[in-house]
Amino acid sequence: MKKRISVEESAVMDLCHRDPIMAKLITTVGGLTIPMRTDYFTSLVRSMVGQQISVAAATTIFDRLNTLMNYSMTAEKMQAATDESLRAVGLSARKVLYLRDLSQKVVDGSLPLSSFAELDNNIIVKELTGIKGIGKWTAEMFLIFSLGRTDVLPVDDIGLQRGAKWLYQVDKSYRKQILFDKAHLWEPHYTIASFYLWEVVHLDYEKRYTSIHEIMESY
Repeated sequence: MKKRISVEESAVMDLCHRDPIMAKLITTVGGLTIPMRTDYFTSLVRSMVGQQISVAAATTIFDRLNTLMNYSMTAEKMQAATDESLRAVGLSARKVLYLRDLSQKVVDGSLPLSSFAELDNNIIVKELTGIKGIGKWTAEMFLIFSLGRTDVLPVDDIGLQRGAKWLYQVDKSYRKQILFDKAHLWEPHYTIASFYLWEVVHLDYEKRYTSIHEIMESY
């Protein structure tokens, strides 16, 4: 059974108390349980495969890569695979280099994935962004979806910005800044706030409704 992040009720209640507008979104969406990617190496590979391509293309390529790895993706298998076989599943030459760098550092122990659960967020981000092809956003997604950290606010995430723009009714040019402006209300529950802002996009609220108030009035 896949491990999941259960959004704690006490944290949600605190978030609602601090931010009445967020409370309306939480009331509308309801409870959330988020699947976790508990295989750290596979999680990073999936993120790297998906960079700068569509979700559909990323899924196809990752599935092919997983098949190539015989459904057991390890750094050792990645190192053993030929460039030709990796390119054949749809990976670009640059991503092959990225995956080589990642797997090499896991194999030689310079990237201690097994100890990440015990490390501070900032240390993990520093470790991961030292890998070719891994930026701050990828590291933050790892913190959230692989380590289950609840205090991460990925302000550069476009989906998060879109959700905040709709919820707080701000101009597109202000959609990133609004995350900084509201952060003091969400602390230390940044990840929970992020989950609900992502739901605005996932549930297509931004296209179906003009505002959260329109949804509340329809109840």
